[in-house]
Amino acid sequence: MGRYEELQQKIQMKTAKVGIIGLGYVGLPLAIETLKSGYTVTGIDLHAGKVENLKAGISHIQDISNETLQECMAEGRFFPTTDYSVLAELDAISICVPTPLSPNQDPDTSYIIHVVDQIKTYMRQGMLITLESTTYPGTTEELIQREFEKLGLVAGVDFFLCYSPERVDPGNRLFTTHNTPKIIGGTTEKCIELGCLLYGNLVKTVVPVSSPKVAEMSKLLENTFRSVNIAFMNEMAMMCDKMGINVWEVIKAASTKPFGFMPFYPGPGIGGHCIPLDPMYLSWKAKGFRFHSQFIEIAQSINDNMPDYVLNKTSQVLNLYAKAIKNSKILILGMAYKPDVDDLRESPGLEIYELFAKNGAKVDYFDPYATSFVDKEGKIVHSIDNDPELFKTYDCMVLVTSHRSFDYQALADLGVAIIDTRNAFDGITNANIYKLGNAVAIRQEKEMVSMLA
Repeated sequence: MGRYEELQQKIQMKTAKVGIIGLGYVGLPLAIETLKSGYTVTGIDLHAGKVENLKAGISHIQDISNETLQECMAEGRFFPTTDYSVLAELDAISICVPTPLSPNQDPDTSYIIHVVDQIKTYMRQGMLITLESTTYPGTTEELIQREFEKLGLVAGVDFFLCYSPERVDPGNRLFTTHNTPKIIGGTTEKCIELGCLLYGNLVKTVVPVSSPKVAEMSKLLENTFRSVNIAFMNEMAMMCDKMGINVWEVIKAASTKPFGFMPFYPGPGIGGHCIPLDPMYLSWKAKGFRFHSQFIEIAQSINDNMPDYVLNKTSQVLNLYAKAIKNSKILILGMAYKPDVDDLRESPGLEIYELFAKNGAKVDYFDPYATSFVDKEGKIVHSIDNDPELFKTYDCMVLVTSHRSFDYQALADLGVAIIDTRNAFDGITNANIYKLGNAVAIRQEKEMVSMLA
């Protein structure tokens, strides 16, 4: 029996030992789905504290409850570790490590390179390797396949290699790892077949494509599409602000068209691991082919500048009350990058906090999920308590993240000026609400100026 047939049989019989490298927002949910499917799973992560907590049944991922984790641990088939030598015992591994951008906005693939070095040290032939980390087209072949070929190993014969982009959306209660379609691109037909066979047992739908490059590009297309369209709406919001038109009403009206329009919404910036980073992977790679994507660069510039726009909008509102940013008490409502999660990755709220502080404001924040963060000076900043009487003492509040747990009418009734960057106060008519691209806010500003004159 050849290596392909042997691994095929193990996957079908669920005797294959599966490894997940990187137990973060992508890796841990994948490990849980793999366990639920009947496989034995070894999770590898270099963060010793995280591994010890997992062994104790304590989850660091909001989408995975302690109860779910404890049930999986009780079955005796999940083995978190920091030791890469366990790779020698595994039949299939999925690589779910971070791929950040460097300070120069170039892809940082150091985590992938480190994992590949460890695999080269401990792997056994016949292993299925699947990269899930978001990256530029060509990564799977350039950083993994070529490294193994230097050892005299042949893809599709001595090892099997695929790329399957993660599509995790933290906090999404409708689409999870299990019911979100999974794209699989392999370096050979046998690689694709084995990848589809394994993941077909973990998720509802598997979508095979012809190559890893197609799979890698599909991930970047998904998120670049969102980045460009969000940037367009951010520009529309600024335009509507100038023209005295309510951008939120405009979007709602356009959304009634049953074809040819898809609503996107403006905001204080973009956050999360994907949308702020993925387009830059693509732009960087394209430059190697002497192709410069103007859409990507323009969209990135607009989105990156939205925190500054929020700062200017806040300054305008405070001016109406004869106050300046400097020495004003400002409360940021919501710090996570999206509603109802504790995820702070690339959150625009972090930049807005720093901008307010840099301009002399006395700034605090309240977030029931993301209860602390580390600022640029290395200081731990904690969320204040949910205390309406305390909220009243601020000169203004800036809504950055529209958590469903916020009582928006109660916040509006405090009488403090509120800059709403998410249209979270939709339908609330209090005069102290000021919105991005909202004609009502502009009329209020004119009325306030008249009163102060």
